[in-house]
Amino acid sequence: MLHTPNPGDKIFIFAIYNQVVRALVKENESHQFIEDTWADVHRNTVNADTESEARQILSKLYPPEDGFVIEAVGQGSY
Repeated sequence: MLHTPNPGDKIFIFAIYNQVVRALVKENESHQFIEDTWADVHRNTVNADTESEARQILSKLYPPEDGFVIEAVGQGSY
């Protein structure tokens, strides 16, 4: 869980990878700071009131300008 839940929050399951790392790994290279495992999709959960809020939280933790791509977000349950 990446965010402390507030009462009434929903769980959003997300799939995210890093497109820069993915491209480097295909060329048998590595990113200077980000692990090669980020070439693959990672799944985790975030608690938020809406999907939009969940995406905002994710964008702060995994900035798109650093190559992170949210592949999918779905609502889960406790």
